[in-house]
Amino acid sequence: MADLLIELFSEEIPARLQSSAADNLQKLMTNGMVEAGLTYASAAAFHTPRRLTLTVEGLLDASPTVFEERKGPKVDAPEQAIQGFLRGTGLSMDDLEIRDDKKGRVYFAKITKPGRPATEIVSEVLEAIICNFPWPKSMRWGSGSLRWVRPLHSILCLLTSESECEVVAVEIDGIVAGNTTRGHRFMAPDAFIVKSFDDYEAKLKRANVILRAQERSDLIWQDATNQAFALGLEVVADPSLLNEVSGLVEWPVVLLGQIDDEFLGLPSEVLKTSMKEHQKFFSVSNPKSGNIECFVTVANIETVDKGVTILQGNQKVLSARLADAKFFWENDLREAKAGMVGWQASLENVTFHNKLGSQAERIQRITILARELAISVAADPDMVEAAARIVKADLSSDMVYEFPELQGRMGRYYAIEAGMCMDIAIACEEHYSPLGPSDDVPSAPVSIAVALADKLDTLTSFWAINEKPTGSKDPFALRRAALGVIRLILENDLTLPLLSVLGRANKGAGAEDLLVFFQDRMKGYLRDRGIRYDVIDACTAMPGNDDLTLLIKRANALQQVLATDDGENLIQGFKRANNILNQAEAKDGVEYSYGADIKFSESNIEKDLFTALDSAEAKIKATMATQDFTTAMAAMATLRGPIDAFFEAVKINSDSELIRRNRLNLLSRVKKTCLAVADLTKLEG
Repeated sequence: MADLLIELFSEEIPARLQSSAADNLQKLMTNGMVEAGLTYASAAAFHTPRRLTLTVEGLLDASPTVFEERKGPKVDAPEQAIQGFLRGTGLSMDDLEIRDDKKGRVYFAKITKPGRPATEIVSEVLEAIICNFPWPKSMRWGSGSLRWVRPLHSILCLLTSESECEVVAVEIDGIVAGNTTRGHRFMAPDAFIVKSFDDYEAKLKRANVILRAQERSDLIWQDATNQAFALGLEVVADPSLLNEVSGLVEWPVVLLGQIDDEFLGLPSEVLKTSMKEHQKFFSVSNPKSGNIECFVTVANIETVDKGVTILQGNQKVLSARLADAKFFWENDLREAKAGMVGWQASLENVTFHNKLGSQAERIQRITILARELAISVAADPDMVEAAARIVKADLSSDMVYEFPELQGRMGRYYAIEAGMCMDIAIACEEHYSPLGPSDDVPSAPVSIAVALADKLDTLTSFWAINEKPTGSKDPFALRRAALGVIRLILENDLTLPLLSVLGRANKGAGAEDLLVFFQDRMKGYLRDRGIRYDVIDACTAMPGNDDLTLLIKRANALQQVLATDDGENLIQGFKRANNILNQAEAKDGVEYSYGADIKFSESNIEKDLFTALDSAEAKIKATMATQDFTTAMAAMATLRGPIDAFFEAVKINSDSELIRRNRLNLLSRVKKTCLAVADLTKLEG
């Protein structure tokens, strides 16, 4: 057994590509070795800005010898077929065996594939991987032909066993694999020899390189929070920024700096976004006021002055960036206090889509639809209309032009400055939500109405011009918009018949087709919450299936009933009744749907089913009228016993045609009663 160590050392790899590249190196290398017969015990990949590293433990010293037996053509086959078989096996006629087979005497070949040493396989696989590595973007440099994400400087490739440490022979584009690497670019740039993974990781750390990304992240966060805590402050958590910064440094040095007083009046979102996007700084807030007062930057080097010069340079650049943000903010405030009229007018010149007109035209559609929806969400129509008219105004602002990700959030500030009420200001921020499955759903009525109108207009508009999602392609995020509508309706317990709403939004065009699209998204939403897909189909097939709140209540109630013995066995009884009825109707050419009469019953068991149906039908009718699906389903489940007893004791195909018809009509009544709560024919089992 041996251990393998690979390092691909290059110029700085973009942080966003490091993790996936390390994963690809591990997957491609281990898969390639296994396919060649070289198995292993464990593997792990690591990454820093300048290196991808793979360690593989418990690797076989060589692939095993493989014996293969291959059946060939018949002995009397054409010469051409026999020669083709020989070429395929690499054998001669003397090497073949003749055996008796079902179809006569047949040639057989025994092929021996000798094992290969691990060094040979590793070299072959690694060279192929490096030459064909799946970088999203790659470059070529100098006079060589190799393409890599950034210039590749060296390859370390070692096979280590108890007795020796062997360099694997790899050469690509003039780069020859060796047993050396380098440490930190500035603090420890000299090459050094390594003998194993443990030796490699330890020497890297002495050379100011922390190999493990999680260790770098933990160090950054711990040091940053400790420095902030010492000043009575808190670092604003940002996992994505932490991951990115840990991919920018090999030796993290955390520095905490002060934001100049003149910029502390900027909205916290502006400070956080500007520092994150432009300089990869963490925001540090005062827990008492919630205001952003300081920042954390992470350097990649220790300095004699403890980072003072680095911090001064960063503060100077930050001040210049924030001066721009302050200029945008002050300009925007003047426009906001003037009522945002200029911004609204400028949206007439902004194209939403070349087939759907301008942003101003879209706002007009949203405004009309939002006002119509106001009553359904218990919102004031005038307030909803006023909100819908200005929720997109911040798209024309300088701040949102600079930082598009702040749209909506800046709209809230500007609405307040314009003298709008808080409900309208909140709607400016919340009408984009929910953007994803974990995003919060607006609960304020004005926000709900405008958010629904915004998403419904997006869907109906693109449906009208036949720009629908196909396969994995969804350039206008219509699936996300549909899921947003679903969550807005369900999580706010709204009664909102979608078919009529979609028809009003798009004058009826494509409403039925779009409803099917919603129902498909609804199935995914319910499946994620543990509802069986056949239960969803059974409920979707019922009238009123465009009312999503009723749909989910019905689905939950049916699933609860099916989880009981009575419910599950009732389905079997229902399906038996339905099958017998369908077969009889097909045979007789008539429909048995009316006329079951208790006076033709021949036994108490038969009469009991009539009585049970009378009771269940009354309860189901009353509870369905009040949308109490749980009670309706429970009433249906009470039929389990009488139906089971009926099938055990009663012969459907009586010798008397009158009795037979009566019993078939009784089964039709069973079917009709059960189908009143859900389409049980859609259920499996």
